[in-house]
Amino acid sequence: MKTFSKIFFTVLALAMIASFGFAEEQAPPKADTGDTAWMIVATALVMLMTVPGLALFYGGMARRKDALNTIAMSFSAFAIASIVWVVYGYSLAFSGDTAGIIGTLNKLMLNGVSGSVSGTIPEYIFVIFQLTFAAITLALVSGAFIERIKFSSWILFSILWVSLVYVPIAHWVWGGGFLFGLGALDFAGGTVVHINAGIAALAGVLVLGRRKEPVLLPHNITLIAIGAGLLWFGWFGFNAGSALAANELATVAFANTTIATSVGALSWILTEKIINGKPTVLGLASGIISGLVAITPAAGFVNIGSGIIIGLLAGIIPPLFIAYIKPLLGYDDALDVFAIHGISGIIGSILTGLFADPAINSLGKGLFYGNPQQLVIQLIAVGIVIAYTFVVSLTIMIIIKFINGLRVSRDAETIGLDQSEHGEKAYNLHV
Repeated sequence: MKTFSKIFFTVLALAMIASFGFAEEQAPPKADTGDTAWMIVATALVMLMTVPGLALFYGGMARRKDALNTIAMSFSAFAIASIVWVVYGYSLAFSGDTAGIIGTLNKLMLNGVSGSVSGTIPEYIFVIFQLTFAAITLALVSGAFIERIKFSSWILFSILWVSLVYVPIAHWVWGGGFLFGLGALDFAGGTVVHINAGIAALAGVLVLGRRKEPVLLPHNITLIAIGAGLLWFGWFGFNAGSALAANELATVAFANTTIATSVGALSWILTEKIINGKPTVLGLASGIISGLVAITPAAGFVNIGSGIIIGLLAGIIPPLFIAYIKPLLGYDDALDVFAIHGISGIIGSILTGLFADPAINSLGKGLFYGNPQQLVIQLIAVGIVIAYTFVVSLTIMIIIKFINGLRVSRDAETIGLDQSEHGEKAYNLHV
């Protein structure tokens, strides 16, 4: 009996030791190869939106003497945002949470990212996917400042703005911050990207001041059309990629992006014809971008019918604002970043609170589906982003104006920033 007891307790002790100390470790989660492949493609598509898509779109709208400087602002925005994001931006946006306001420095210089999996994809590709969002948001702002800002001041603005404006807002909405906790819906960047960029543009031009010739004189409509086409193409990565998987939700976002953009383009040129008598290619391109912007926060939350309504309003309200309200306010937003991105982003973000369909995405239920509180949450999120972005962007511009100056000289503006800032010409034409 004693021998049996010894054997029993010995076996029991070994079993307990094995369960606590020597049990076989569970294999780390593995990324899904299909989801990973799709996210690599989506990330490349979003990069295409900035370089060369936005660079050509904005470059074509600038005067010939300022085309290269305008393109350089988009390219430099991508480079600067990339460095800031990898060094500390990603960590502060998506690593932990401090009082709902900002993340932590746990992943400074991407410490601990190697080999880890976020959902069904490697965290590395999630990092770079989010990097491309930061980059294009910054590049969008540049369209308001063209033809008169010092390139050195643009570089300073880029570093400070990504660090102090984009990163905190990305954390609030997507990284587990207080707006995320409140339940704000933003599938792919209505608040984080477009309202953010549009309000920063408005704040910036109030400090920067008007150009000597505050008229939009596009030097190359063909470049604008090519840029708009690349943006539309890349936007499928922007919106459908925000599902973070090759799944049904990605296909819904893809479909909504297609239909809302098409409706936005056509409704813009119809509005333009009523206002000015002719539908222009510039108007068609502007309607494409406005439709893309408006559907962005809603792409993975609404059905196709709602997507059509969102696109329709995105093609009507911004051109009316540009034609009738902007002249009354008198600010010089060179490429109408505030109207096309800020106002269209507000439209899409608020309408998400009306049209979010739980049959499309269980995370979203709008007013028309029995949840009026969602509309209130959307209004709160939009209001907070507008207020924070405006105040901090304005402050950044004032500080740069004090320490470095914002504007080139009047002579440099007359010559053009291509020559005065870069010593180059976009077109070396010879008679």
